Amino acid sequence: MPDITRQEALAPLRRRLAEEEAAYAEALAELDRLAGFTLPEEEGPELLQLLAEVNAAVVAEPPTGSGLFGLLGRRFFETLRSAVERQARVDGALVRLANLQLSRQARLNGALRALAGGIVGFAQRVDPVMDARDQLRVAEAPTDAQLVLEAFARRIEASEERCRALLALRDRLELVSEELRALRAGLAAAAPRPEAAGAALRAAPDSVYTAFENRFRGERGEIRSRQADYVPLFHGRAPVVDLGCGRGEFLDLLRAEGIAARGVDGNANAVRECRGRGLDVAEGDLVAALRSEARASLGGVFAAQVVEHLTPQALAALLAAAHEALRPDGLLVLETVNAASGLAFLEVFIRDLTHERPLHPETLRFMAAAAGFSEVRIELRSPVPDEVRLALLPSGALPPPATKVLNENLERLNALLFAPMDYALIARR
Repeated sequence: MPDITRQEALAPLRRRLAEEEAAYAEALAELDRLAGFTLPEEEGPELLQLLAEVNAAVVAEPPTGSGLFGLLGRRFFETLRSAVERQARVDGALVRLANLQLSRQARLNGALRALAGGIVGFAQRVDPVMDARDQLRVAEAPTDAQLVLEAFARRIEASEERCRALLALRDRLELVSEELRALRAGLAAAAPRPEAAGAALRAAPDSVYTAFENRFRGERGEIRSRQADYVPLFHGRAPVVDLGCGRGEFLDLLRAEGIAARGVDGNANAVRECRGRGLDVAEGDLVAALRSEARASLGGVFAAQVVEHLTPQALAALLAAAHEALRPDGLLVLETVNAASGLAFLEVFIRDLTHERPLHPETLRFMAAAAGFSEVRIELRSPVPDEVRLALLPSGALPPPATKVLNENLERLNALLFAPMDYALIARR
């Protein structure tokens, strides 16, 4: 931090410290003044003199004279004459003593009360001034631990930058790898022929999307696992056409079950890869491929993560062509991103630039019914793990009515934000 900027940052702390120290000094001076009161015996001799007077007044005088009658006479006379005088002196002294003592006690109590208030005020000023001093000390001279933490923070930030660069490099290498494989395979197939060279040139740019699928959609084994439960739907429904077959995972599954199937895809690199594994795959437009099929000749049409790439007009044309190509009781299965799930929309749909628009389940159901399909149903797939969803309040956390209302609202949010990531439309011809 530059010196000028540092001084400007410390100025408010310095001003606060000066204010707190001045208030501290004022409170301490007031406490010293209040603590300087005199004790009652230090105010003067009056109290001791009055006590002596009382003591003298109540002490009897010794008898004088001789003889019994003389003695009795003197005592009786002296007693009658002096009793009233002594009692008056005693009473007066006692009254003055009591008044003086009460007055001094009142002053002493007032001084003690003021002293207590001063001590409280002093105590209230100690913490703020200490806090201000500590803050200024920390700001002026960071501790070794703070310096170490700052160094670690800088290292972590640098490491994150390197990680981001490495991730970008990984994506780029994966893309280049797919592009090179596409070029090599295409040229190795029949290098001298112009059509082979043309196929290689088409496969090169298409390999970019293949790399994208490798990065974000999942490995081939993962995709086969997710699509395996579609296979029983197509038993006894050969032949099956896989629209937008991509890397051919579903065609592999159907071949393993002995179900005759073929695929079509517009990605030249994907077509080349599928053919390399012995799959029957054609390159071309999906709607045109369906229209080229004989009427009522197919037992099943399948498309996974395809329809969200189509415009509304192309989707309507695909549904109509599928209805025309399927035989009675033929099956149409379309899997797509669940647009009714907030997480699926944010994490899956908008990530892929080739997606045309999200399809709400009810929208696709309506379009399939309008194309003539019957028994149209929606099957939700790819549920969101429980640890990602909003957790419900346990019983006893709040009063039962509040828990019930909050959990109902959490369930509504879960249904909107964390609904299953995909859905499949299943319809019969």
